[in-house]
Parts: sequence; C-alpha cells; structure tokens
Amino acid sequence: MDNIIFHIDVNSAFLSWEAVYRLHILGEKTDLRMIPSAVGGDVKKRHGIILAKSIPAKRFGIRTGDTISDAKKLCPELVLVPPHYDLYETSSKALMEILKEFSPCVEQYSIDEAFCDMTGTIGLYGSAVVAANLLKDKIYRELGFTVNIGISSNKLLAKMASDFKKPNLVHTLFPKELEKKMWCLPVEELFYVGSATKRKLHTLGIHTIGELARADLDILRAHLKKHGEIIYAFANGYDVSLVSNEAPSNKGYGNSTTIAFDVEDANIAKMVLLSLAEKVSSRLRADSVRIMVVAVSIVDFQFRHMSHQMTLLTATNITNEIHRAACQLFDELWDGTPIRHLGIHTSKVINGDSPRQMNLFDMTRYDRLADLDTAVDQVRERYGDNSIMRAVFLNSPIYHMAGGISPEKRKPNYKEGIK
Repeated sequence: MDNIIFHIDVNSAFLSWEAVYRLHILGEKTDLRMIPSAVGGDVKKRHGIILAKSIPAKRFGIRTGDTISDAKKLCPELVLVPPHYDLYETSSKALMEILKEFSPCVEQYSIDEAFCDMTGTIGLYGSAVVAANLLKDKIYRELGFTVNIGISSNKLLAKMASDFKKPNLVHTLFPKELEKKMWCLPVEELFYVGSATKRKLHTLGIHTIGELARADLDILRAHLKKHGEIIYAFANGYDVSLVSNEAPSNKGYGNSTTIAFDVEDANIAKMVLLSLAEKVSSRLRADSVRIMVVAVSIVDFQFRHMSHQMTLLTATNITNEIHRAACQLFDELWDGTPIRHLGIHTSKVINGDSPRQMNLFDMTRYDRLADLDTAVDQVRERYGDNSIMRAVFLNSPIYHMAGGISPEKRKPNYKEGIK
C-alpha cells in the first residue's frame, strides 16, 4: 500500500489565533484576518519585528521578519497587536488533539505545523482528498481558524503541497505531479534552499526546481558538497524520513535576548549572561541532561555577529558553572563595542545520570551547588519563576531569567497594543 502523508499548516498562525480569540472570546467585531494587520514584538524593548501578518498586509509587501518601522512605511494603517504565547500554545495543543482523532501517528513539526501518517486509514473516508477536507473543515468548525493541508506519499512533498495557494485549501503533490506542479516553481521555493544556496544555483544557471532536478549531480556536488545531493533529491521528490510521534531528543540547549539598551559595561553584560544561564540550566535539569560545550554569542549595536565556544572538563547542568564558562568566553570575545544582543548556547548533550568526572585541582563543592539548583527549581515550579531570584537582580532592569518567552508575552493583556 502506498504511503499517504498529510502536512497541516495553520494559515498565518499567530495572527489567526489572535483573531479567533478576539472575535469569539472578547467579542470584538473586527476580524484581524480581513484587514492589514500583524503580530509584532515590543519596539521599546527592541524586539520590533513582524511575527505574523494577514493576507491583506502581505499585499502591501509586508513580510514575516520585517521590522515594525519598515512595515509601517509600507502600510501606515497597519494594525499591530502584541504576541501572547500562552494563547498560541493552547491553540496548538487543541489542533494536535483534533489531528490525533484522524491519525494514530502525528508528528508536531512546529507550533503551527504537523505531519499525519494517514496510510491505511484512507479507506475510512473514501479518498485522501475527502479525508483532508473533512479534517480541514473540522478544524475550522471547532477551533475557528483555517489550515492548508498538503497530501503526498512522503513528508517533503506533502510540505511543499501545503505551501501552494492559500488559505483554507487542500493540495496534492504526488511524484507523478512533480513536473506539472513543482518543477515550474522558482528554485528558492524548494525546502532547504536558502538565499545563499539560491545565489549559487543561479550562478550555475539553475533558476527553477525542474532545472535543479535535471542538473548534473557531479556539478552540484562540486559546488555545494553534501547539500547539493540533498536538494537534488528533494527536487526529484525523494524523501525517506518517516512520520514519528516521538519528539527527537535535543542536540543542544540555548537562550538569547535582545537588550533594551546598548550594553557598554562588562559587569552588566555578565548579569545578562547570568540571567541566560539561569534559563538554560533550568531547562537542562528539567530534561535530566547535562552538556559538555558552552558557547556565547554577541550581536553589537551595528548588528555584527560574533561567537566563541569551549569544551568543559566535565558535563554539567549547574547554573554557576555554566555562567562561569560563559563569562570566560565573553572576556575572550568582547572588544568593548556596545552590545545589543547576547546568547548562551550549549551542545554535546549527555544523559544526566552519568557520573561526574572529579578534578583534583578544583575544590568547588559541585554537589552542594547541584542541591541548591534543585531546591530553587522546586520553589519556582511550585510558586512561579519570580518567587525566588538572586539579589543582584533586585531593582535591576534585567529580568532574572532572560531568553525564551518573557512573562509579558505569555499572558494576554488586551487593553494594551503596539502604537
């Protein structure tokens, strides 16, 4: 039996979820999806980018990732609303519950995307297209937002199909339909072809997915190495990955933050690094893992990026130890240029139950630090992140657990918006 894979993609997810909540819960009359509107970050905190936009806003040329100021230049009447991630997580969970009613194997790809393995279940509905339309309509009827569904025999082609004409539509893209539906598209619309790859392909005279599919594989290998083989296979519709309802283990943990002011003092920068270490290490402990590699990234006020990493002598998830490594890396990396953005990233993850390698020249009582971190985690788990913090953050403009989703972005405050 041929595989049948669905890819479900919420149309303008964050904005759709905001619109539905405002219409059906708050009783507002204006549907954000019908006017030029967007979900955007906080300009005052320098998180001012477009996270999602309506189709009318897209017609003005507004793109996800644009700065709010650029978007306003394109459409001065653009209605902007702040992001509220608790709402998005709730909406995503409700979507996944409906998908599980249709398929025994659902793989959540992102907060607003998922794959369903429908192989063997299509007989219940008559055809794949009928099943997809039933699913699409059920989502709209029960949750109020629209999705696109792509249907194919593998995950790659199903995802490509869901990106065809939007919104609220079902599309198929089986191998026999490649030439008609996919090969005519610009090469940059192929999954895994970014701007740098697009430029290289254009220099080779490859401008469409069809031209890539018919290209000389040896030439692609010579210019793009292994990546050339991957996109060649994708252009020809080959994908052997399976739908899995088990989330893969993390290969790394990291958090970063854009600071509301340019940091010119090393001590302030190290406070930010401490707040990031608090967040990263708590996530490591929650997953019962430790890491061997710590990296620090800096974006300065001129948007120049730099990073530096080190391998630790022993794996850890202790906040103080990760912060100490981050500070050492920072001192080696920073040249004194004002800082806009800081990040801590970790990798080489190992199981947290493995024994710690002792160091005769280090007298630090890591067992006590680990016990302290565990106690702090338990307090925060029961009473919230703000129930306990280090004294250095009292009366400080720096939030004590930076990175990820900040508290003001989690809980909706619909009396406030972006002016």
